[in-house]
Amino acid sequence: MKKSLLFIALFLTAGLLKAQTPTTDTTASSTDALMKTLSKSDKDEPVIATFKATRLILSQTTETVKKKELNFLVIHRFGDLAGSNGGGKTMWGLDNSTDIYIGFEYGLTDNLNIDFGRSKFESLLELGLKYNILHQKADNSVPVAVTLIGKTGFKTYHANTPIFDNYTNRFSYLAQAVIARKFSSALSLQVSPMYLINNAPYPFLYGNEKKFFSLSAAGRLKFTKRMGIVLDYVHPFSNFRDNNVDPRFYDGLGIGLEIETGGHVFTINFTNAQAISEFNYLNDTESKWSKGQFRLGFTISRIFDFNKKHKSGY
Repeated sequence: MKKSLLFIALFLTAGLLKAQTPTTDTTASSTDALMKTLSKSDKDEPVIATFKATRLILSQTTETVKKKELNFLVIHRFGDLAGSNGGGKTMWGLDNSTDIYIGFEYGLTDNLNIDFGRSKFESLLELGLKYNILHQKADNSVPVAVTLIGKTGFKTYHANTPIFDNYTNRFSYLAQAVIARKFSSALSLQVSPMYLINNAPYPFLYGNEKKFFSLSAAGRLKFTKRMGIVLDYVHPFSNFRDNNVDPRFYDGLGIGLEIETGGHVFTINFTNAQAISEFNYLNDTESKWSKGQFRLGFTISRIFDFNKKHKSGY
């Protein structure tokens, strides 16, 4: 817990230090002051491309798909790289897949998206809205970007358990805020509080909570024009998950390489989270890095533009 809070505190401290940096040059000449005034309209423009894609490894970002654009997502997680379920007998996890996600994100407006997706893990269907309510400004008058996310998850499989005799127990709900700052052309950081509600506790274990709060921290560091390192971490604040012995639960952690290839954004990563959806990895991450229970994964994001004005150049 202490390590988790320290990690998050470092992100927040960096943001505060940057936001408090003085922007007024007291030694500037009157000519400089005039030039600053004339260029004010450029400086209060919103900061763009805080992140290159709508998703990192575990987390969604503040980015939204523009109006009448469709983002097609393919996300894949292989099996354990090492440990008792990995190694050469499974080609270091490549023979298996713990989760596969196919999703679509459509821009109703430049700031409002509707999202739909299907996960292999728990046969989960998702439907959600994503709204970018605040844009970071270049003149630092607005130091962060803020995006709100609301999602519903539905477990479609016919499990042999009495808990699904009540149809509503198949539903889960997620409310999330993503707060991000682009510190430079190379560095972007974000934190994201989340509140998860399960109509039936998952996994179906005695003492498990139906509701709990989580906090994630993530970032991207570019080292070339089209490539960057991404880091993603999440901690559920759950007494059940902190104290349970069998199974034992762990925080999600991922590290990856992001590559922009024109119309695609491709991320190759390693993470201990078996599942892709927040409904699944927040509830049930039982893999531990030190035991070799981490896996190779990738995300492919492809934008299709259905806005005729963009195609005609107007």
